[in-house]
Order: sequence, then structure tokens, then C-alpha cells
Amino acid sequence: MERKVTCVLAVVLMLVFGTLAGAQTETCEVAPHERSNCGFNGITRKECEAKGCCFSDTFRGVPWCFHKQQVPVEEEEECVF
Repeated sequence: MERKVTCVLAVVLMLVFGTLAGAQTETCEVAPHERSNCGFNGITRKECEAKGCCFSDTFRGVPWCFHKQQVPVEEEEECVF
């Protein structure tokens, strides 16, 4: 019984901390061909970042202002009851 309670508490804590760390599951490290436009032609870095988007003018022919990419969350081990 004590093991079940410990496991349930561990799962609840992982869910709580996962929710609190939700902003950490996004990144601006997006391959150029996977970028989704978040701005308009001529948008400045400041304007782009004010919208909560990423800005990189390193590559031509792809959006310079683009949406952040979701980083897959590692799956935790399941408790066996």
C-alpha cells in the first residue's frame, strides 16, 4: 500500500512540475525549412521578440521571424501497481 501511495505522489509531483516548467518546452532552435512565419516582411528583431517569437536572419528565403518549436517532453517511467 505504501508503495502505491509513493508512486501516486510521484506522478502528481511530476505533473505539477511539468506544468510549471511548460515554458521550458519551447525552443528557438528550429531548422530553417521547419520555420512557421510569425511576422511580416521587414519586421525588426525587437518587434518579432515583442510578439513572443524567435528572430534569426542567418538564412535567406525562410522566415526570419518564426514561432518557437515545441520540444518533446521525455516520458517518465510508469508506476506498476
